[in-house]
Amino acid sequence: MNASQINAFQANGGFTPSAVSVVLLGTVFAVLLLWGVWALRTAYVGWSEQRISQRQFLGVAVRFFAMYVVLTFFLLS
Repeated sequence: MNASQINAFQANGGFTPSAVSVVLLGTVFAVLLLWGVWALRTAYVGWSEQRISQRQFLGVAVRFFAMYVVLTFFLLS
């Protein structure tokens, strides 16, 4: 955005575009962490009740952490 667009955005919205970016990134990471906690908890309950193997439980955990690292790299770089 050029300077006049930024000024117009701030005049009409009352906040800067960078503030909106911080809120959106925070929301994305909050939703991702909530989903991850749900997925890990569900996998743990399945593992503790012996409905899934330890290998499957570790697969869920590794996939979540890998997704979190990749999303962090892409969104925060």
